[in-house]
Formats: sequence, structure tokens, C-alpha cells
Amino acid sequence: MKNKEVQGQRMRGYFLAATKELLKAEGLKSVSVRSIADKAGYSSATMYSYFKDVNDLVFLCVHDFYEECKLHVTGRVKRSEKGVNSLKVAIKAYTEFFIQYPGVFELFFIEKMGDLGNKKSIADLINSSLDQACEEEWNYCITRKLINVEEVERIKAQIRYTVFGLLLLYLNRRVPSSYTEFASQLNLQVDALLEPGTAAASRNASSVQVESSAVHNSLISVNIGNNR
Repeated sequence: MKNKEVQGQRMRGYFLAATKELLKAEGLKSVSVRSIADKAGYSSATMYSYFKDVNDLVFLCVHDFYEECKLHVTGRVKRSEKGVNSLKVAIKAYTEFFIQYPGVFELFFIEKMGDLGNKKSIADLINSSLDQACEEEWNYCITRKLINVEEVERIKAQIRYTVFGLLLLYLNRRVPSSYTEFASQLNLQVDALLEPGTAAASRNASSVQVESSAVHNSLISVNIGNNR
């Protein structure tokens, strides 16, 4: 790689890091050409040499924050037993990321999409972020029939709305008033939403076992009859 390309990547990294720092601390309202340039330690003209505008930088930050969130979820899940429990851990870890960085939550869920460039791709990424961050855990539960496949999409949607709503109330209205209460409410709501799906999966598994047992017993009866 040529020196000029290396320098270009380094400079882009400086401006991207500065934008992410501003967004994490204060949200989109703190981001401007001047604030980014000042934070990065370079002039506004230099920034325009590497990025089209502020929206270009913010778009890249959304992707980076999404990847950071996924890494946080993965780290938490590694310590838990695979199954429905690890899915619950993944959902909680997702909320932890945004509670740690309320400015990122503001960027993802409060700012109007009209304020951002690349609106459709950003909206799709944000709207699917919870499902994608927990995808491995969902797939594990589905393939092992721990959750009823027919209920999965409905449960996913309800959990999305519940998580986004709880975060909005907690971060912007301090309802509930403490993180302990927030975590308790989150656990109660997620348990309530997952329970019908896991119960249905359990019933289906039991039904299959009963049918299998009945077939097995029938075969035994046939064999006994033939041996007489």
C-alpha cells in the first residue's frame, strides 16, 4: 500500500473516531463540521478532503456502533449456557450497550431520518439491529426446537417494540427510576413474551414423543402377536 493511501486511511480514522466520540457523549446535536475537526485536531477543509459531508461520517458511525453492539452481545453470551437463557442474556446485553452510550441510542432511535444521509439503508440497519445482534441465539433455539418456529417472527417483533420502548422511557424519562428496576422489568417482559413460544415448542416435542411411543408400542404388540 502506498504511503498516500496509508495516510488517507489514517486521516479518515481520526475524523471517524472524533465523530464517534462526540456521538457517544452528546448525540447528534453535538456533531458539526467544526466540532469534528476540532476534536480530530485538523481543519474543516482537511475533513472535506476525505468525506463528502457530516452525514457521510455519521453513516459510517452507525455501522461501527452496530458492530460494537454485536461484539458486546457476543461477549456477554459466551459466559452463559446455550439455549433460551442465552437468548435472554443477548437481549439484555443489547440494552446494556445503549444504556452505556445514550448518545448512540439517541442517534439510532430518536433522531429523525431526514437528518441523516443514506436513509433507507440506515433505517433498515437500525430496525433490524436487535434481531441481528441476537441472531445466533435465535437460530440455536429454533434449530433445537426450543421455541416454536411458527411463533418466532411474532415474538421477535414484540420483543423489539418492548425493548425499544423500555429504553426510551428509561433513558429519556428515567422510568423506572433505577437500572435495577429497569433490568427487572426487562426480564419480566421478555420472559412473558418468550414463554408462549417455548411452551408451544415443549408441547410439540411431547406430542412427538407420545406419538413415537405409541408407534413403538404398536410394533411390539404386532411382534408379540406374530410370535404366538
